[in-house]
Amino acid sequence: MIAKLSGRLDETGEDWAIVDVQGVGYLVHCSTKTLAALGEVGEGCTVHTDLQVSENDMRLLGFAESAERDWFRLLTTVQGVGSKVALAILSALSIGEVRDACAGGDAATVARANGVGPKLASRIVNELKDKAGALPGGGISGVAGAALPKGSASADALSALENLGFKPAVAAQAVARAQAELGEGAKEGDLIRVALKRAAG
Repeated sequence: MIAKLSGRLDETGEDWAIVDVQGVGYLVHCSTKTLAALGEVGEGCTVHTDLQVSENDMRLLGFAESAERDWFRLLTTVQGVGSKVALAILSALSIGEVRDACAGGDAATVARANGVGPKLASRIVNELKDKAGALPGGGISGVAGAALPKGSASADALSALENLGFKPAVAAQAVARAQAELGEGAKEGDLIRVALKRAAG
């Protein structure tokens, strides 16, 4: 089971990316939010993955952080939601919005995703409303608030951007993109510098 890839972003398309890991190119299907978080072609990136195997297909799904992957897996437990529909939902909504929609029975919000009609949206929120609270839901901000170690460079960078007046979701997305560009060992000052560019852009 391939759980994570760290390498160089080699190429991207509308809903996929190729990550070069020591000369081997892995094709990963991604949401638009994950593609945005991976950074620029040629730069280093880390992607959390889920391998799906069927009778006639094997595909690797990629996510900017593990919480998005958790939501992807949860969404695909609903009848009628395959990987394509789950990625469409995660492209249209942050995982915080998915969580809130499921917890609040808000099918209309889920139906904003391409390929999700009112009937399927209702089934999704009905089946997942009791499970929604068990997973992180602030998008990357939820992960930053819940999973990032206190005092870590990422947590401090997130706090700095929020103190500068950026909304938590915007700040978290910017820090995540900065982390993806600079790598795991990035220093707080470097993260803040790159994140400010991303947040302002």
